[in-house]
Amino acid sequence: MNKVFNKLIGLVIIIPGIYLAIVWPHIADAIPIHFNIEGQPDKMGNKNDLLLLVIILSVFSLLLFLLLKNIYKLDPKKNAAANKDRLIKIGFAVAVFIMCINCFFIYNAKAGTNSFKVGILLSVVGLFFAILGNYMPNLKPNYFAGFRLPWTLENPENWKKTHALAGKLWVGGGMFLAIICLFIPSVIAIIVFFTVLIIITIIPCYYSYKMFRKKKTVNS
Repeated sequence: MNKVFNKLIGLVIIIPGIYLAIVWPHIADAIPIHFNIEGQPDKMGNKNDLLLLVIILSVFSLLLFLLLKNIYKLDPKKNAAANKDRLIKIGFAVAVFIMCINCFFIYNAKAGTNSFKVGILLSVVGLFFAILGNYMPNLKPNYFAGFRLPWTLENPENWKKTHALAGKLWVGGGMFLAIICLFIPSVIAIIVFFTVLIIITIIPCYYSYKMFRKKKTVNS
């Protein structure tokens, strides 16, 4: 499967560029390049600004994939190599996510809309959270991905239980965001998004710490 990801990553990276080349003649010379919290444009630019953004995101996507593909080599944890396949999958998922965001920016510019669909963007991010949550329970202790807390890194059982809970929360929370953000106003969507993000981050950390304190008390 990883061979497939390694072959497909090139296609994923260039899709936004191909899309932009196709629609380039149909994009207005002046396009919105910055939006306020309600999705209304507050700064205008030109097509070259869009081209630069697409290039930057595409290059960043490739570099991030290569980093996640090889970062296990830098991990001092003895089972770091066990995460290689999972990190490649996560890196590919990140690349696909950035590709979707890139294409969304291009589509928005081509459509010539004077508003930015914040809810759609947050919905895509929510779906990405759900994908990450699916991989969390299978991550082995490492210094680069997951809930890298002092007590999770030093206790495999704590790491395993913490990421089992986190995986469920991130899948559930991500799917909730993916759906709800499509149907509520932009400002409310942003509030809901960050509220859910805080919840699905804080709960695993608290749960992990409670396990750590309980074990420490028992061993005292």
